Amino acid sequence: MSEALTPEQVFAQMPSYLDPAKAADLDATIQFELTGEGGGSWYVRIADRQATSSAGQAENPRLTVTAGAGDAIKILTGQMEATAAFMTGKLKVKGDMGLAIRLQSLFRRPAD
Repeated sequence: MSEALTPEQVFAQMPSYLDPAKAADLDATIQFELTGEGGGSWYVRIADRQATSSAGQAENPRLTVTAGAGDAIKILTGQMEATAAFMTGKLKVKGDMGLAIRLQSLFRRPAD
């Protein structure tokens, strides 16, 4: 389990897990709002087959994802299925639903 990971660590690692082939036509910013212990705001910018991440608020994000910090870490590290989290209310999205659906396939973490 990756419970020892913090949101800061997960977002710092995210750009290295981007699948450039799946992001070929993408130019988007995704805002993440994490609640509860360890929560905060981060965003990921995807453009030119590359991703960057930063703490704080993005200007005009195409998608905003809201989840508890612990659940977000599980989703982003592949320990929790994003669709199931959405269906049970643990994950909320606002904005481009097509991008939300595509998001999970854009980032691939190696199997632990």
